[in-house]
Amino acid sequence: MSITIPEDDFLEVGWVARPASRSRHRAVVAGLHLDAAELRQRGCTRGVFVTLDPLGARALLGLPASALAGHVVDLADIVPALADLPERLAACRTWPQRRALVERSLLAGLARHGARDNARELRAMLTALARTARVDEAARRLGCSRRHLSTRVRAECGVTPKEYQRLVRFETVRRRLAAVGTAGAGLADVAAASGFADQAHLSREWRAMAGYTPTEWLRAEGPSARKPSAHHRSSGGATASG
Repeated sequence: MSITIPEDDFLEVGWVARPASRSRHRAVVAGLHLDAAELRQRGCTRGVFVTLDPLGARALLGLPASALAGHVVDLADIVPALADLPERLAACRTWPQRRALVERSLLAGLARHGARDNARELRAMLTALARTARVDEAARRLGCSRRHLSTRVRAECGVTPKEYQRLVRFETVRRRLAAVGTAGAGLADVAAASGFADQAHLSREWRAMAGYTPTEWLRAEGPSARKPSAHHRSSGGATASG
């Protein structure tokens, strides 16, 4: 999941497949999703971008990740105590000050909500899914039924275990491609190292979840892109500002 707070002005977010879904936000919280979203921002494209795992979202924001799955909402609507965070960030003079303010503000939520008693079980489930290619294999490692695993993950995250594995695999590739930083990356090697069947499988998943092929993403929004853009397309997983 993610929180995006532009330095100035509002951020417009809409699902690529649903042009009429565009909405304006001062601070955006995005739940887990497998569809591409398009972000537009006027002028300066700097801001604060924070990612949270599902357990962190519950502890810091006070609601399960499943409540936001497939949705983009304003931060003030789900955490009224953080409604003035964009203005307080704008008053900060340096990036270390902004980082410290965001950390203090989110950790205040931890004091209000705290961690759940069964957080350890869920973390074990998500870890097992991230480290295996098949849901059945993760269930065997955990010593539980596939049904129990599916029920717990869906109730907490809002996605199925298989969808969660797709999101983890996508994020693994995104990090690797970002580290390579060029459109000439060895995509076949990256695909194999990240759990995809082959490069074609990787490309299909990226087009479905990001709206781009991996090569197009690297050219448009990767580290090798020469200039920042006020128009970004984000991947499934958590809406990102590029």
